[in-house]
Amino acid sequence: MAGQIMYVGHATVLVDLDGVRLLTDPVLRSRVMHLKRAGSVPPSALRGIDAVLLSHGHWDHLDLPSLDRLGRELPVVCPRGLGPLLRRRRFEHVLEVEVGEDVRIGALTVTATFADHDGGRGPLGAKATAIGYVVSGSQRIYFAGDTDLFDGMADLAPLDVALLPIAGWGPKVGPGHLDPRGAAEAVRRLRPRLAIPIHWGTLARIGLRPELDPPEEFLRAAAGLAPEVAVHVLQPGEILTL
Repeated sequence: MAGQIMYVGHATVLVDLDGVRLLTDPVLRSRVMHLKRAGSVPPSALRGIDAVLLSHGHWDHLDLPSLDRLGRELPVVCPRGLGPLLRRRRFEHVLEVEVGEDVRIGALTVTATFADHDGGRGPLGAKATAIGYVVSGSQRIYFAGDTDLFDGMADLAPLDVALLPIAGWGPKVGPGHLDPRGAAEAVRRLRPRLAIPIHWGTLARIGLRPELDPPEEFLRAAAGLAPEVAVHVLQPGEILTL
């Protein structure tokens, strides 16, 4: 079966592969805490979802009202430690995983991968380690969540597609994140057939606009570090057929 990737915005990506539709880190509201969304969520991104993949507990990745919108009967895969938070919210099918563990969703195998990022919910919130995911079926797709470069990143190969964060919701990113140059180095290590930048152009502090330059910086850096890898920049709401 053909596959599709829709960049919904920020870290929210619809992966449609082998008849299974997975939605990553759904943030579907116009405002999350001090952040405002530019643009709207395409209604097609919310139809027929088979499962949600959560990478960590930060509010711009685990947004409970957005999950409520999808329905509490939908399976949610998350790092171990976030399960109690979701079950208290009465989500019915919560699957907690640690690095290296697999979950079968339809025709796909979803494997939790290491991420170098503080994944907790704040000092008084749920404690959990951030993770990424490799989705394996007729193609292998890596969703990095939030991460910095880490030893062993190259071991995730071979990959068909890498969904890599390149920015954040401000002009700079701190430790535990990839900027455009860091994401290009990740492309060099991972060697996917195709790299798609995510985590840009969607959220910004109220009163400011999202940064729109990171994709161009990423394209230039990736062309220098991994010229054999194709890079496709999707605008929020845009779809790519694999």
